[in-house]
Amino acid sequence: MQQMGRCEAFSAAETPGAPVITTSIMPELPEVETTRRGVAPHVVGRSVAAVNVYDSRLRWPVPSDLANRVVGRTINGVDRRSKYLLFRFGADTLLVHLGMTGSLRVYRRAPPRKLHDHVDLVLDDGTLIRYNDPRRFGAVLWVGAAASDHPLLRDLGPEPFDAAFDASYFWRATRGLESATQPDATVSAAVARAVTAAARATAATAAAAARAAARAATRSVARRH
Repeated sequence: MQQMGRCEAFSAAETPGAPVITTSIMPELPEVETTRRGVAPHVVGRSVAAVNVYDSRLRWPVPSDLANRVVGRTINGVDRRSKYLLFRFGADTLLVHLGMTGSLRVYRRAPPRKLHDHVDLVLDDGTLIRYNDPRRFGAVLWVGAAASDHPLLRDLGPEPFDAAFDASYFWRATRGLESATQPDATVSAAVARAVTAAARATAATAAAAARAAARAATRSVARRH
């Protein structure tokens, strides 16, 4: 088993029945991108042979006609927009959001379904893509054509590494904001470390001064006697 940031990759050869790709911990944007890169090689160019929806009660209901939409069609690509995974079927799109606890697992030989396994996509080569989500805050939605105009996608800002995301855009986007911007976690951690170091240095200086004063007092008493 090889660690990949906060995601995990498994080899079916190492652990029979284990997922080839699985994600863990709350999926932020880097984990979603890692999931996209891990899943894409197993699905692009493959067609969907079957769809099994075990529980449609996600953040929004899984479409009842999902199988009719995708069975027999080929997955041409897997993209990401913000924290949404976009499975491309020609001009149409299947949107997957992992929510707080969702994950996609790629199996060569799928184990029996567990409690929080909600949706399976079975591909023509037998590969199985399984959506697991204990808290069910994620989504599996058919958005069809013109995905960029979908309400979940149309108002999103530029991607972090998009050329459009520059200082000028950031300045315009933050005009009129009245609340403080939450500091970056890395910056917060660095500040905390600096404060801790300063406190330790202050304490060490005070302790050293106290020891020096004690030594001076001892010498003064010794000279008087």
